[in-house]
Amino acid sequence: MIETLIGAIGIVATGGATVIGYLKSRDFVARRLRYVDVIRNPFAPWAAGAVATVAAAPVVWLLPVIGGGSALLFGAAVGVGTRAGVRRLDRPPED
Repeated sequence: MIETLIGAIGIVATGGATVIGYLKSRDFVARRLRYVDVIRNPFAPWAAGAVATVAAAPVVWLLPVIGGGSALLFGAAVGVGTRAGVRRLDRPPED
């Protein structure tokens, strides 16, 4: 029973970190990196995802509830969020 509860906490923590990573990276790119030309490079989302994965690795190592896949999923969400932010920049402004 307790193992199930710990597993559920891990799933919720991973899902929350993934959603927050996506939303925050998308918003950051759209608001703060609007005038930075390097963000339009096709390699930029890959780099952002790799940096996020490496940054999340120590947290995963310290918390036994979540595993290494959580860091990978978080990094993927940041990379996809970065790409979504770039696409948001390419859209015409909404009035």
